[in-house]
Amino acid sequence: MRKPRLVAWTAGPLTLALVLSACGGGGNTNTNTSTAPNAGSGNPNGAISIYGTEPETNMLPANATDAGSAKMQEGLYSKLVGFKPEDGATYNEVADSITTTDSKVWTIKLKKGFKFHDGTEVKAKNFVDAWNWGANGKNSQLAASFFSDIQGYNEIHPKDPDGADGPQKAPDPTVDKMSGLKVIDDLTFEVTLNGPFSVFPSKIGYHPFSPLPDKFFTMSPDEFAKNPIGNGPLKFVSRTPNVDIKLTRFDEYSGAKKVNFKDLTIRIYSSQEAAYKDLLSDNLDFMEALPPSAKAGGKFEKDLGDQVLRANLLSISALAVPTYVPAYQNPNVRKAISMAINREQITKTVLNNTYVPADGLVPEGIEGYEKGACGEACVYDPAKAKALWDTTGFQGKVTIMSNADGGRKEPLEAACNSIKNALGVECEFLPATNFGQFRQVVNSSKLTGLGRSDWSADYPSIENFLVPIVKTGGSSNDARYSNAEVDRLLDQASTTADKAASIKLYQQAAKLAVADLPKIPTWVEKGIGARSKKLTAAQLNFRRQLEYSSVVVK
Repeated sequence: MRKPRLVAWTAGPLTLALVLSACGGGGNTNTNTSTAPNAGSGNPNGAISIYGTEPETNMLPANATDAGSAKMQEGLYSKLVGFKPEDGATYNEVADSITTTDSKVWTIKLKKGFKFHDGTEVKAKNFVDAWNWGANGKNSQLAASFFSDIQGYNEIHPKDPDGADGPQKAPDPTVDKMSGLKVIDDLTFEVTLNGPFSVFPSKIGYHPFSPLPDKFFTMSPDEFAKNPIGNGPLKFVSRTPNVDIKLTRFDEYSGAKKVNFKDLTIRIYSSQEAAYKDLLSDNLDFMEALPPSAKAGGKFEKDLGDQVLRANLLSISALAVPTYVPAYQNPNVRKAISMAINREQITKTVLNNTYVPADGLVPEGIEGYEKGACGEACVYDPAKAKALWDTTGFQGKVTIMSNADGGRKEPLEAACNSIKNALGVECEFLPATNFGQFRQVVNSSKLTGLGRSDWSADYPSIENFLVPIVKTGGSSNDARYSNAEVDRLLDQASTTADKAASIKLYQQAAKLAVADLPKIPTWVEKGIGARSKKLTAAQLNFRRQLEYSSVVVK
């Protein structure tokens, strides 16, 4: 039994309204460097504080995949490629060039001069060793499956014989290196994939593909996690659980994402309301999402004026339906519940038009999005829902579990009421104390009913909204869903060199998966946050994160 990666995100703000264009995850073989927006003038010795949620894990790169961790990861590590905040297009960050002739074998050359925070040089082996460690099944990293495209992954991460929830344990690997990774020289390495994969040069911009310093391999992972060493624009200072995470500028950083402030504090809140009060009093500088009470009647616009931050985001909100709970294994149960949720009403009233109804597993703005992919199952129809429900023989009550902070409680309580009214079944919202506690329930396969399972793009590709979510054993397959035909299509798509043909295969897989409703799509956030008066500039990127290099402090 091996547990998969968690899913989560929180919203992120910006000071300039951005419209994200459709952005696929196609190949990037150029050698050019693109920088994030210039922060301009300001106080380079200033300090900022941003809203945060308690991370679930020790925050090693291949383990730290929740939103609370991502805010630290984004500052602490620089990857081979970065993403332009406005459209998700890739540019070379640590990589000097990424080249291929067949989309299967890739040669990656690094820029000289990148350093880790301990002063050691970033070399090819730091990427290769980190990827091998993250993929190794015995290390049980939540994002290990993101390395599955690399040749040799199945040997270093043997298949669990009875799945993540079965009593049997996966066998230990007999190798500690993937055959598809080869160091050529200090600044060059080669990656051989299982087949042609056009998304690869975008995927490696995700946090699990960060490099690790030599020191990591001389100590225990938990010890390293207490004082991590990265290669990004910010270096680690301290972490106090349930209080804050502190970072400070790394002045020897040589990359494109230099920051124009000195210190960053990620303040951990259990209540968005408390954070919003701090924001209004300028005791907090940045929130990526506002509480429902602030959104009601457009109150936030009166409160904040030009401090309001808007963006279109690449994300989906959904409810995972655990296939390991017998009561929810009937597909008609899942479909009836989905049809009983009044998405239009909830997004207009409870969410005050800051969300729109979701109509599939892939959001608009991702290349390959198909309008209405979910069909009638995502359209509110209480009469049809009740008729279908009455055929299921469902016993007991429907439950929806989520962390109650971050503005999650109100819309999910409204969804419960909608289900109750339409189906005539008792529905209960089960709040967890915080996000970390909630994710422990999900990752331990202990959901007793539906569970919030939101997703924001790690990189702008349709692949990212399917493979981790609905593939058997996927790192964020909260439902523990398995469909052999979906898996076959995803595998075929992920080894098809032609991008257009690959997207068509992903679309076929998406249609099959959403028809099974292992995740019930609910709504898509427009993206509304705010800054304090202390910040004169800030920007939200497509992953719902603050683009640190865009911040200007008075």
